[in-house]
Amino acid sequence: MASNSISSSWTPKQNKLFERALAVYDKETPDRWQNIARAVGGKSVEQVKRHYEILVEDLKHIESGNIPFPYYRSNGNNR
Repeated sequence: MASNSISSSWTPKQNKLFERALAVYDKETPDRWQNIARAVGGKSVEQVKRHYEILVEDLKHIESGNIPFPYYRSNGNNR
């Protein structure tokens, strides 16, 4: 994953902003990465591109079946 420096860690809020920006700024959008970085805030264009590359790799692993689904024990108390 990304380096352990504070500037490269992503908060849950930044991840959600990143996901939303990806939906708004598709591959055909001029200056896509600049727009996404601006929407996320606190991240450079290079950090945003790297985060996307990591996301794509994670999806490839999940879709290929290399990442098992977690097993959740049921305690019989569905809420």
